[in-house]
Amino acid sequence: MTREATASIHASAVRVGDRAVLIRGPSGSGKSRLAFDLILAGRAGQSAKATLIGDDRVRLKPLDGTIIVQNVPELAGLIEIRGLGIRKIEAASDAIVSLVVDLSASDAERLPPPEALKTIIFGVELPRIPVAAGQNPLPLVLAFLTTT
Repeated sequence: MTREATASIHASAVRVGDRAVLIRGPSGSGKSRLAFDLILAGRAGQSAKATLIGDDRVRLKPLDGTIIVQNVPELAGLIEIRGLGIRKIEAASDAIVSLVVDLSASDAERLPPPEALKTIIFGVELPRIPVAAGQNPLPLVLAFLTTT
C-alpha cells in the first residue's frame, strides 16, 4: 500500500489480528487509553495480538470497497500514556478497518438502534460502537471482537 492517503484525521488505530479498530473522539476522550488497553488485552490473550497503527493522527484511504488506516510516519510507534508522556511501542503500518469506535458519542444508548451501530466512511459502511462519555469502551470492543 502506498503512503498516499485520502484523509488525515484526529484518531487512533490499533491492528487486532489482521484488521484495525479505528478510535475516534474529541481530545481527552480516551482514544490513546483505549488503544493501549487493546494492546494489553492482546498481550493477555483476551483478543488476537494487537499492535498500534497510530495514536492521535492517522490516515484513511478507500481501497476496493474497504477503508485502509495508515500510520503517519512522523508519529509511528509513539503513543501517549497519561501520567508517563509519549512512549515508544511496536507499531504496524496499516490495516483494513473492521470497526469504528466513537468515544463520547452523543447517540450512545444501552440498546442502540441498528442504524447507530453503523457508520459510513468514503462510501463504505462499517460497524460502529458509540460509547458514552465516562463509559469504559474496552469491554464493548472486546465483546464485538469475540462474539458474533
